[in-house]
Amino acid sequence: MHLFFLIPLMTGLASGYIFKNCADEMAYLTGVITVISLTLSLVLAPWQIQLLILMLVMASTKRLLRQNQYMMESEEKRRN
Repeated sequence: MHLFFLIPLMTGLASGYIFKNCADEMAYLTGVITVISLTLSLVLAPWQIQLLILMLVMASTKRLLRQNQYMMESEEKRRN
């Protein structure tokens, strides 16, 4: 398994750290670099890691949808 995806991942994490600790125009540039690096890291990741990320996203989306539906139902009951 190739670990080339770790290079843009580490670059993204480092630029994300700079983004959080910087307050001027350089923060915007590092924010863009962070997004590009993390996207490139996901593209270069092996299929096993991509599948794991997809499963995590699907599980969290289902949970958030359930929470939102519960909140909407309770709000609807309050209106009636």
